[in-house]
Amino acid sequence: MGVLVQYWFWLAVVSALCFLLERLAPWRRDQPVFRPQLGQDLFWLIFNGHFLGLAMAQASGTLVLWLNARLGSAGLAAPDTLMWVHGLPLWIQFFVFLVLKDFVEWCIHNLLHRVPWLWEFHKLHHSITQLDWIGNFRFHWGEVVVYKTLTYLPLVVLGVDPRVILWVAITGTLIGHLNHSNLAISWGPLRYLINSPRMHVWHHDMILRGQYGQNFGIVLSLWDWVFGTAYMPEAQPKELGFEQMELFPSSLAGRFFYPLTRLWSRRH
Repeated sequence: MGVLVQYWFWLAVVSALCFLLERLAPWRRDQPVFRPQLGQDLFWLIFNGHFLGLAMAQASGTLVLWLNARLGSAGLAAPDTLMWVHGLPLWIQFFVFLVLKDFVEWCIHNLLHRVPWLWEFHKLHHSITQLDWIGNFRFHWGEVVVYKTLTYLPLVVLGVDPRVILWVAITGTLIGHLNHSNLAISWGPLRYLINSPRMHVWHHDMILRGQYGQNFGIVLSLWDWVFGTAYMPEAQPKELGFEQMELFPSSLAGRFFYPLTRLWSRRH
């Protein structure tokens, strides 16, 4: 059972599954498998999905222990005595925190498009010009830190069962991989609840369908339909990316240190 409780194992399983589905039933049949920058996306998959994720998990555990010690020394109740969530059935924990976490991520994703300095980090994800499953992990490490700190740390502090946190992470990875995959999935009537490749592809459209874009949902599309940011025609975008993308670094090193290099050049 040891390997079954490791996120990296399920990351590999989900990745292999989506790769196989794309080979069996591709939506865009003329899309090459070995496209430009595939090597970069493989780096982001491994770095963000394993190394950075592991570092963030260890940091969360250390922070909780620190909070326990500080509150205990002050004579206050430590977080582990307030973990009422831990007594709830696992399936309730899963559904409640999947929904709550997804709403928080929708809000964060929205801010990434609205706040200029956050957008500079998010540009890396929107530098994708050809969607497939592995693009799901093309995220700047700074953005990953923001997401994981604001979503997973509260779950740890509240005492959500580690198995539930793993299941939520696997579910998010599966839907995220599918959303970026070359598959013509829409989920039919469930499209108003669950995000899909047919919907998410429009999030990457070069043309903004609202002031800051459209389709910010991660796992659930519900938030976009409720808050009026949904856009889901039958066709596909003509071009993916963002305006003035030619000014964005193309190398892995340039993207890894961007936008810090941009700030440095402005000051000098």
